[in-house]
Amino acid sequence: MRLLPWTGADGKPCYLSTDDPHSLLSHLADDVEAAQLASAEQVLAGARAVLGDPKAGERAVRFALTRAVESLGDVLRVAVSRGEGAAR
Repeated sequence: MRLLPWTGADGKPCYLSTDDPHSLLSHLADDVEAAQLASAEQVLAGARAVLGDPKAGERAVRFALTRAVESLGDVLRVAVSRGEGAAR
């Protein structure tokens, strides 16, 4: 069973049951995970810039933190999917 990098409409985890790592859905999940990790790198860079700016206002800090929390959730889901973390 593979934890997919998205949730169902009800917010519950989605799993893929297949022995074929080359299936269309497996490739789609790989692509989504890669995009999530790339996005997390950009979010991290942006958050660092905001935190390094002494003139950044509360809205900028809140926005950066909100995006960072979303990205952290995605990265943790990828880690769990790849067997590198504990399930939530």
